[in-house]
Amino acid sequence: MTSSDITPELKSCALRLRGRLLPNEPLAPLTWFRVGGPAQALFMPEDEADLAYFLSLLPADIPVTVVGLGSNLIVRDGGVPGVVVRLGRGFNEIKVEGTRIVAGAAVPDVKVARAAQEAGLAGLSFLRGIPGAIGGALRMNGGAYGRETKDALVAARAVDRLGRVHMLSNADMHYSYRHCGAPEDFIFTEATFQGTAGDRAAIAGEMEQITESREATQPIKSRTGGSTFKNPPGRKAWELIAAAGCRGLLVGDAQVSELHCNFLINRGGATAADIETLGETVRRRVKEASGVELEWEIRRIGVPPA
Repeated sequence: MTSSDITPELKSCALRLRGRLLPNEPLAPLTWFRVGGPAQALFMPEDEADLAYFLSLLPADIPVTVVGLGSNLIVRDGGVPGVVVRLGRGFNEIKVEGTRIVAGAAVPDVKVARAAQEAGLAGLSFLRGIPGAIGGALRMNGGAYGRETKDALVAARAVDRLGRVHMLSNADMHYSYRHCGAPEDFIFTEATFQGTAGDRAAIAGEMEQITESREATQPIKSRTGGSTFKNPPGRKAWELIAAAGCRGLLVGDAQVSELHCNFLINRGGATAADIETLGETVRRRVKEASGVELEWEIRRIGVPPA
């Protein structure tokens, strides 16, 4: 299917969309790795109603892929067929309601942590350590520094592939480690988190410790995708990678970080294929050295180049 196939099918609804629908839109600038091919079509809805309307009219045979801030993502060099949905300004609101915070799915996790601190709400500082947006945290049960999304989430809103809006409780998300059991076609639009009354200064100190720890131990100023592999039960992925002799390993211009070897880096000229091949090389070497099969934490979407 080519982008010209999409245009006639969407022409009738596109006239009434309030968001932007762009054909053959580059995705590399939207990812932290800065690699990958274009979206066949990129849709940035104005708000939840705009998203629901679009999905209700989108033909069922056109695939839909959702991306957020692109922090934990590899877009393959051949691009992404179908429609890529990226939430933006209409999903950026944060509201404090007593000891709860309601945040749109496009809000960066760190902004929710800061809003909680300013409101004197404890229990959400861990979001400072997650390099992504709320939608991604919901989809993968994002966590850092001892807490996960499941520990703070009250409820989430989502739109399904038919354009229907759903409210999900924490239990409805069926969370486990770095996994969400909600239907794959749900696009999360909003989340409600529970905090507890706390001291603003103490919360600020906790967040500063998280910031200092990240800067000291992670290559956060590099073109990276965050933690590459999930920690196997009872083990640390970075320890297994180091023990397999992969620290600093290179494939093209992609490298295993010297600072934290569960991070892959684009040194400037890497392709998506370089980065993914490097990750698979690490997985193979760890399996050979320890018998442990590492599982990707970074999402990989799209197709290889033709």
